[in-house]
Amino acid sequence: MGTAAKPITLRGKPLAGGATPVICTPLIGATREALLAELASVLPKRPDVLEWRADYFAALSDLGAVVDTAGALKAACDTPILFTRRSASEGGQAVALSEPRVVLLYEAVCEARCVDLIDYELSNPGEAFERLRAASRQHDIALVGSYHNFDSTPAAEALVAKFRDAQQKGADVGKVAVMPKSPADVLTLLQATCEASATLEIPLISMSMGGYGSVSRMIGGVFGSALTFAVGKASSAPGQIPIEELRTVLTTVRRSIGNG
Repeated sequence: MGTAAKPITLRGKPLAGGATPVICTPLIGATREALLAELASVLPKRPDVLEWRADYFAALSDLGAVVDTAGALKAACDTPILFTRRSASEGGQAVALSEPRVVLLYEAVCEARCVDLIDYELSNPGEAFERLRAASRQHDIALVGSYHNFDSTPAAEALVAKFRDAQQKGADVGKVAVMPKSPADVLTLLQATCEASATLEIPLISMSMGGYGSVSRMIGGVFGSALTFAVGKASSAPGQIPIEELRTVLTTVRRSIGNG
């Protein structure tokens, strides 16, 4: 779609054959059984990526249970899996784990090679980010450096700086998600994505959340976003669109851009 978005690469190969944006669907089950049932209902809808939002997982403090569950998800499908513990400060579920323990959890998941990408917030301590940068590289897993703002949309310059920070910290992909208070805020997000995509080397993921922001999930690829999130069974963020509806829109936009 367009020429701005750089495709996400996994182990030297572009995801989904280099198509952009690819569709990622979240899994938010609280138990291993619930996650596998959720996966079974989502797979027929053919998402390009699955995101396991592990902050919803009841046994998150049990490292063995997390690795075992990630392995079960991996064994049940060929779809790349993105492992995410979203922090409460950036819109995730509150979890009873210290950040050092979370880092150990991520390292264990990387070592087990039961996922294909990990997401870690840029706001976390630099030392922790560096450890996960090393762990992900060692085990050939892509690292997404992310920033989420559920309250507002910072200026375009500030958002471009977040993308740049992801690249400077060694992330393989930079992600920015913000909340609009007006349609103009959605334009700010798209402007920042377009500018960052033109000036940075890494692939980018961006979205404006909520009702106004839903349009960014549909046309973000034109402005440089390589991935968009869609609802498979349950939403993990405001403004996500059902995968079937989103795929229809993306197909239309791709066709229009290709014929343009």
